[in-house]
Amino acid sequence: MNVQPVQDLPEFATWLNAAPSTLTEMRGRPVALAFVNAASVWCAQRLAELEQWRSRNPGRLQLLVLQVPRFDHEREPEQALKLLRRQGLSAPALLDADWDGWRRFNVTAWPTLVLLDAQGREVDRLVGLGDDMERTLNALCQGSRPLDGESTPRELHPEPRGPLRFPMGLVATTERLYIADSGHHRILECSHGGRVLRQFGLGTADMMDGGPGEAAFNRPQGLALEREWLYVADTGNHALRRIHLLTGQVDTLCGNGRPGEPAEGAVNDPRQASLNHPQGLVVADNQVHIAMAGDNRIWSYHLGQRTLKWRAGSGAIDERDGSGHLAAFAQPAAVAAVQQVLYVCDALGSSIRSMQLRGDLVQTLVGHGPWSFGDQDGPRTTAQLQYPQAIALSPDAPLLWIADAGNGRLRTLRLGGGDLNTLELPRRLHGPAGLALGGGAVWIAETDAHAVLRFDPVSGVLSDVPISE
Repeated sequence: MNVQPVQDLPEFATWLNAAPSTLTEMRGRPVALAFVNAASVWCAQRLAELEQWRSRNPGRLQLLVLQVPRFDHEREPEQALKLLRRQGLSAPALLDADWDGWRRFNVTAWPTLVLLDAQGREVDRLVGLGDDMERTLNALCQGSRPLDGESTPRELHPEPRGPLRFPMGLVATTERLYIADSGHHRILECSHGGRVLRQFGLGTADMMDGGPGEAAFNRPQGLALEREWLYVADTGNHALRRIHLLTGQVDTLCGNGRPGEPAEGAVNDPRQASLNHPQGLVVADNQVHIAMAGDNRIWSYHLGQRTLKWRAGSGAIDERDGSGHLAAFAQPAAVAAVQQVLYVCDALGSSIRSMQLRGDLVQTLVGHGPWSFGDQDGPRTTAQLQYPQAIALSPDAPLLWIADAGNGRLRTLRLGGGDLNTLELPRRLHGPAGLALGGGAVWIAETDAHAVLRFDPVSGVLSDVPISE
């Protein structure tokens, strides 16, 4: 391991949310350089672990995040910062757009922590997940003097305060709109006009069951409605939760608040079952089908039998067709179902996949591999997406709607062999990560703008939904 002071930060990197600094100026206290990709949930998990450790050890470690882009849209400073802030990041971050810092520090994988002692020397590095990060950081910071409040870097230009903060999953009925208000750790029930009728969750990041005034979520994302039950992918808690809409009671079906390796079989004790970054949900055949972004697989929870089943995906980040476990996904983010077919929005694969619910055969409809992306309409053999985040099915037509987040577009794929097309909107969308169809409209979670939009497919009118409490 290097015992000499490391090179300094790349001089042409863009500081995203803090005043520029250097490693030389940061000497005197330990430093963790976190090389991450903001689109990766594995990096999100590492950053969450770091923030939890820092909350227990305030001021003992200087954290600096280097965002290294995978997609073109991550090279835009504002979009890169929005992706990081969706995960609750407030630590200083800079954009390593040309991978200069990546090469300078000989990084080979996301996420990587390069740990420097108080003299600026590299003493360790942690690559990937699964290591004993807490013990390593405790040893690094042993005897270090905590930063005082005035010395702690302040975040520049924080997100504006408003009724929504990074909204994600949506469900629309003929009269109601349900919103996963992810950054506020709650679920909202609204009228189509945007008036908040009920809030589920206290609004603080925690994991508690109970009534509307007791329950708590942590960065919920996907939603699915079946009769009087609203199912929630409680992503930050790595749990599948549900809300009984008649009573407002929240309970946990599986998940223990920590990422882990899911196990097939009966879920006798929900709080002993592990999930890994559940992100998208749909209910079909009395099962909740889960896009498990953290382990690149599709799982199903049987509501009657209370069992968990691994349906498809090898666990590797890849785009490979085949039956069941022979197939591979690249961070599945959303799912939709109709007529014994599950459609999967594969985020890092920039692709749309299908899975037969009888036989679990996976096929790629649009997409050309985990490192191929773009913004092209037309036949499936040439069409391209960039980091899609949500899908929804038209109830009366074989049409799949796609929130193409990386390109800021709303797109459609005609099922049965049709083309990929882009809807003409008055403007580009800001990080759309939620879609729902209902009440004659397409509802869009414009996540990075902290807004929900209503699109009328007949008139082409796009309008804001004014959320008011």
